[in-house]
Amino acid sequence: MAMPQKQTYTEADYYALPEDVRAELVDGQIYYQAAPSRVHQRILGELHTVINNYIKSKAGFCEVYPAPFAVKLYEDKKTIVEPDISVICNRDKLTDRGCTGAPDWIIEIVSPGNSSHDYIRKLNLYADAGVREYWIVDPITQTILVYNLEETHFQVGTHTFHDKIKANIYDDLWIDFSDIRL
Repeated sequence: MAMPQKQTYTEADYYALPEDVRAELVDGQIYYQAAPSRVHQRILGELHTVINNYIKSKAGFCEVYPAPFAVKLYEDKKTIVEPDISVICNRDKLTDRGCTGAPDWIIEIVSPGNSSHDYIRKLNLYADAGVREYWIVDPITQTILVYNLEETHFQVGTHTFHDKIKANIYDDLWIDFSDIRL
């Protein structure tokens, strides 16, 4: 007896989803996302503001985008993610639909229902795609894992919401998590 085949979705299927549907396309599979919590959105807003203000104050060429913002990691048209925060320093990667290729820095804020998605699946996707820096912010445990890509693997550091953390893609950007209002 033949095994049933899973449907493989493409970039066209992803962009055909209704605008009010939050989803990601990973290796041809669609993963739907629930609406984020108020705390999630508070952290997202605070981090986006700090990073955006820093870039503007330095007249920087990088751009920062909060979710929803489509990031097509590979040319295969079967993986499009929506990181909570994406920082892109190569403007040639920016399109009308989002970003094509690996952002320089991605921040994901963990939601209770998708923690393995951020801690495992996305960590591997981002490492394979060449994301230089990946932060996982967990409001429940009040921890931040900071991954920096070193050639072919990430080096990791662990921090708390009481720490001031350096963004490694910049020489002088520090984010003080004790200033983030929850």
